[in-house]
Parts: sequence; C-alpha cells; structure tokens
Amino acid sequence: MSAAPRLSRKGESDAELVVAVAAGDLRALGELFDRHEPALRRYLRRMGTPRADVDDLVQATFLEITRAAPSFDARYAGRSWIFGVASIMLRRHRHFLRRAAARISAWVMPEAEVESTPAELFERAETERRFARAFAALSAKRREAFVLVTLEGLSGEEAAQALGVPVNTIWTRLHHARLELRAAIALEES
Repeated sequence: MSAAPRLSRKGESDAELVVAVAAGDLRALGELFDRHEPALRRYLRRMGTPRADVDDLVQATFLEITRAAPSFDARYAGRSWIFGVASIMLRRHRHFLRRAAARISAWVMPEAEVESTPAELFERAETERRFARAFAALSAKRREAFVLVTLEGLSGEEAAQALGVPVNTIWTRLHHARLELRAAIALEES
C-alpha cells in the first residue's frame, strides 16, 4: 500500500492556514511554524525574554494557536493574529514567573562585519547599553508597540490587531516610546 501524497500548504495564506488548523490540519500548523518561528523568536528576544525561555514560549504560542484557531476571524491577517497570540503568551509567562519586563539587556545588536578598533568596540558597547537601559525603562505597552512596528515591521493596523487595541493607540504608544527613548539616550550622553 503506498503512502498518501503529502499536500503542500505553501501557497496558502496565513489566514487560510489558521482556518485549516482550526479544522485539525496539523500540516497547516507545521507550515505556520516554518513561516513564523524565526520571527517569533526575534520578537520574543527583542521583548527581553531570556534565551532559556524563548523555546518554551514559541512552543506555547503554537500550542495556543491550535486551541485558539477556532475563534480566528479569517477577515484579518493571520500573521498579526499569530503575533497577538505570542504577545498574550508572553504576558502570561511574565505574570506567572513574576519577572520584570526590563530584561532587554540580553538583546544583542547584530555584529558589524568590519573589524573594529577597541575604541569603536567600546563605543558600540556603550551605545548598546544606553539603548538597553532606555528601552528597559519603557512601559511594557510602549515596548510592545515599538518592537512590533519598528523592529518586526508590522503595520500599525497589524500591531493593533495583534494587541487588541485601536490603531491610534498603537501610534500614540509608538510616538511616546520614541520620544522617551530619544530623551533617555540624550540624557545619558550629556
């Protein structure tokens, strides 16, 4: 007896895949994982999640997707919904562990490919520390908006959907986050 042919889900949209997951299609879940796992890892790291907790949160996010998929509204983007699930899982994780959200210092900026002098390395490290301190001082809500829009590239509408808030709230949080970051960095540099 020959094995049943494996149906590819690669051409389907994220929303179609979430609907398929709701119907019990684990291949669709696998395709969503393949598409979004790297971005979710980046998002969770940029939100200050310790490396040791990222795997657990990615796994928890996809387990939650299987549970929450039946309530997904297919009129909206699947990608932003997935980030919304990840955001909820992150909030639950932080609440459960009673950890402060100010753990962004573990976030590492990409290494420069050009060899740097010791003075340049020191200055880069100082800049990263100033940014990390300023970023850690942001409220969790402003940090979420900043990471989703600025670092992950979601549109304001996608970020609003992911966090379950009006789009104007996202723009307000993002505006204040940028102002606070600039002011905190400028204060440290003076």
